[in-house]
Amino acid sequence: MCGIFFSLTAAENPVHLDGDLHYLLTKRGPDEGSYSIGVRGASLNLFNHEGDGRIWLSFASTVLSMRGDDVVRQPLTDTGRTGSIFAWNGDAWKIDGQAIPERNDTEIVFIHLLQAITQDYLSGDYTGVSNAAQKVADAISKITGPFAFVFYDAVNFKLYFGRDCLGRRSLLWGIDDAGNFTLCSLGDESSPSTFQEVEADGIYMVEFQDAPNVDLESLPVAGLLRFDAKNITRIPWSNEVLPSHHMISPIPPMNKAIPEGTPPPLTTTSSVLSELEDRLRQSLALRIQNVREPPGAGDSNVKIAVLFSGGLDCTLLARLSHEILDSGETIDLLNVAFENPRVVAAAGKGGEQLSSAYEGCPDRITGRAAFAELQRICPTRNWRFVAIDIPYVVTVTHRDTVKRLMRPHNTEMDLSIACALYFAARGQGTAIDSQRPDSKPYQYKTPARVLLSGLGADELFAGYARHGIAFSRNGFPGLIDEIDLDVSRLGKRNLGRDNRVIAHWGREARFPFLDEDFVAWVVQTPVWEKCGFGVPKFPPEDTGIDIEKKALRLLALKLGLENVSREKKRAIQFGSRTAKMETGKVKGTDALS
Repeated sequence: MCGIFFSLTAAENPVHLDGDLHYLLTKRGPDEGSYSIGVRGASLNLFNHEGDGRIWLSFASTVLSMRGDDVVRQPLTDTGRTGSIFAWNGDAWKIDGQAIPERNDTEIVFIHLLQAITQDYLSGDYTGVSNAAQKVADAISKITGPFAFVFYDAVNFKLYFGRDCLGRRSLLWGIDDAGNFTLCSLGDESSPSTFQEVEADGIYMVEFQDAPNVDLESLPVAGLLRFDAKNITRIPWSNEVLPSHHMISPIPPMNKAIPEGTPPPLTTTSSVLSELEDRLRQSLALRIQNVREPPGAGDSNVKIAVLFSGGLDCTLLARLSHEILDSGETIDLLNVAFENPRVVAAAGKGGEQLSSAYEGCPDRITGRAAFAELQRICPTRNWRFVAIDIPYVVTVTHRDTVKRLMRPHNTEMDLSIACALYFAARGQGTAIDSQRPDSKPYQYKTPARVLLSGLGADELFAGYARHGIAFSRNGFPGLIDEIDLDVSRLGKRNLGRDNRVIAHWGREARFPFLDEDFVAWVVQTPVWEKCGFGVPKFPPEDTGIDIEKKALRLLALKLGLENVSREKKRAIQFGSRTAKMETGKVKGTDALS
């Protein structure tokens, strides 16, 4: 995972990465960074200017090395051949359905793109290709995994940038008052209002007109050239071939079949449960096997941590991870709880004595219960429960940093969720090991760079209250449409925000429920095999099992997680108590002052 910075300017001098933005990007990628300048004299159809101009293309990257044996400096440049430049923040798990070997994927993806823009990259023929934009689009659409990227195609004088179709990595874009165009993993402190998320609805292209023989020294000062956003072309994701440039989406249309009569009961012996387990296991294995030992791990023997509320989705991932990882590896369970002055004050007025502002948090209660259940089911694994207690004064101290990172998101709810993820990802608290139950808790900070998240399960398996409302109003058609809406807007929601606050600690969140192959299978599965709406009960197995996300609940039950399978859905901001810390009538949708 990396931090990306790119600037396109027609000013007299290039735009450099420095100051606050440089510091924050190095927090995302602390291993190694590099900087390069691409210079081109060209007549650009994207600038409001007649004639030629001096154009500066500035790239900078910071690197968090996760794969392969060596740190690969970015941005990558095809020096002496095409002259193309590439900045990548992603994990390419597969290309064209083939798993990526255990080496650095940035180099592999760059070669993949170079092949797309030349007639025959391997033979060294750089005569260019026709329809280059479609070839790049085809190449990008073959990549499976989360990503954000910037790619300068120096053969065909085009710039491409974008995010994967689910929007799992952050990339922002902005145009300042001087007309300079910037792409970055984070927004610029000096002009926060100009930055917005790059939509995860395709990749974007900027075209340059070729002017290979321009004498740069003879060009006029280009300070009046201004970038115009309308000159950016979108190449969309689609489920069908379009007459214009397009990319085939890896997520197929939703299965909208309606059961004929009453569907059969959904049980732990249903065939769909076995396939669900196999497919989730495959997605998880891609994300946790062969992870490089993190710096500073010492004798902790931990590479993987789970963002752990004790709820269904994260505990299910922890349980399956046990069966995939080597038995000697510790798995850290990161459980965050906040001191909420409003809750403490309310308890005091009611005469209630709180033994701890943290141990009374709902997620702390479920977290410790799920930790105990994992110990009982998987006694050979060392589970390390990390209780991350955040005093109110610490929340206030870090609040401006969290608000800075989550931009352009700017509501009270964004802040509540971002705070919980920010401190959970810091991974610093009081730990206890399951294989040393009699030892005293000790101060600990996880060295793990890979953090597992259960995000996506609610959208795919109908886990929200609104799914029940949709079914009660319009039956199966209403339920299916609600799930379809959730899946269609995954890329427009909050994954970019989450990436920005989690990556600040030099860690990478991975989402097994949001693997493209897994999502594709789930959306094609009939709705009555995913949740329990309209499905007959199957006692005694169904006792206490909610109908929301019923397939996942039954899978947890099948794997021995009897208590976890019956846990209620709870939003992170309420479970950790980051919501409504101050008194007053504040709504989650209210903009921050």
